[in-house]
Amino acid sequence: MNRYTVLDIPGYEEVVRCDNTEVGFTSWIAVHNSNRGPALGGCRVWSYAREEDALVDVLRLSKGMTYKNSLARLPLGGGKSVVFADLSKVERVALFEAVGRFVDTLGGRYITAEDVNSTVEDMVAVKRFTRHVATVGASGNPSPFTAYGVYCAIRACVKFRYNRESTKGMVVAIQGVGETGGRLAELLVKDGCSIIASDINRENIAKLRERISFEEVSPDAIYEVPCDIFSPCALGGTLNSMTIPKLQCAIVAGSANNQLLEEIDGNRLFDRDILYAPDYAVNAGGVINISCEIDQDYDPERAKTETAKIGETVLDILRQSKSMKLPTHLIANRMAEELFGMQRAA
Repeated sequence: MNRYTVLDIPGYEEVVRCDNTEVGFTSWIAVHNSNRGPALGGCRVWSYAREEDALVDVLRLSKGMTYKNSLARLPLGGGKSVVFADLSKVERVALFEAVGRFVDTLGGRYITAEDVNSTVEDMVAVKRFTRHVATVGASGNPSPFTAYGVYCAIRACVKFRYNRESTKGMVVAIQGVGETGGRLAELLVKDGCSIIASDINRENIAKLRERISFEEVSPDAIYEVPCDIFSPCALGGTLNSMTIPKLQCAIVAGSANNQLLEEIDGNRLFDRDILYAPDYAVNAGGVINISCEIDQDYDPERAKTETAKIGETVLDILRQSKSMKLPTHLIANRMAEELFGMQRAA
């Protein structure tokens, strides 16, 4: 049985905790801001070290979804759910059915979807107990659209920096070649790019090797390879005071969430004259795809057309950054905040 506790968290519209000792999990849903519409964000499952870490994660991720959905001009707010559980020790279907009951208690103020360690198949179980779930029987796996959005963002960066429409002949270093990074590598190879890749998961490397040719380097060495574009597509926080001085690239654009370990890391990239495409502008293809099924019949061609607009958004950020002489992450934040109605302190 689910037991719910409402938490009072300043700056968030709604945060609810769910405990279920029978199935064996604790979960949180956070709605950060719904000024633009119901809060959309996926369901992340992780075996956290502490409950406090899970709460910090859901708060951080839900706020990030507000900025991502707003900057993509979607009629959606920002929210997220995290599940603190060990998937090897729980009955998976029972877990996600209980998550469905939890999501339903918010009455549509929050819409869930797949995320880290949750799948479209898991969302089928969620949907047995709530209609407030996306990707099931419609948009499906968002990874192809996330990859396509990153591809469009990279082309926009190349156009801005080099005044050229093609990426042919460029070297792209991709950190993480799983679902999204691998698809991105394939798109870039078709354009005539050379790929240098790293991944801590040997299976991802092996799968990509079956599809394209690329040079592999160790995960530690990926920061230092000479390249035109560095594309972080794995874990967050990889752009920091230790790694940024190592970069030998002109452009950074990738799919990973929360790439900057600290906000000042955006300034560090700016000071090195490395063109940084803010992560939540670049990786919005997945949520754009999902948005095309909410309250309408899903059309994959429309989803692709809408995802391609990421390129124009990135160009707008880069142009404003140049004219205002401010780092791109600050420009993106200001744009997003204007779109969802946040009032800045004087």
